[in-house]
Amino acid sequence: MASGVFFAARQLQVTKRQALVDFEDTLAREYRQIAAELPLAALLGESLSERQMEAALPKFYRYFDLSNEQAFLQEIHRVSPETWKFWCDGIASNLRRPAFRLAWSEICSRANSDFKELRALFPPDPKRPKAPNQAIQRTAPRSDA
Repeated sequence: MASGVFFAARQLQVTKRQALVDFEDTLAREYRQIAAELPLAALLGESLSERQMEAALPKFYRYFDLSNEQAFLQEIHRVSPETWKFWCDGIASNLRRPAFRLAWSEICSRANSDFKELRALFPPDPKRPKAPNQAIQRTAPRSDA
């Protein structure tokens, strides 16, 4: 009898873990779909022209929306700590890229109070304040030579 209870408890743990892995995999697939739509230059850490940035802004919005959902799911313990660390490191890495940083600043300035969880982890760059609905400014390379 005791071994039956142990086996049932173990099966429940395995099933629960598999459901968590499947759920996390679904979000990872969604990330890959969104990343495939983002400009390659942005993913490679290159700047985008004003026109490219305007065209890509809806794709960046989807990326930040997913990232915010991931942060929310972490807050309510719906993802494993290992998965959250991986996701958080990826978000931080992307936000070090110029196009992502500019898009995040622009979207935060226009999205009112959306992205609460993501803003708490990654506040928008205060050196780049933007008025709502202001056009994205192209950042020209500096020539300090």
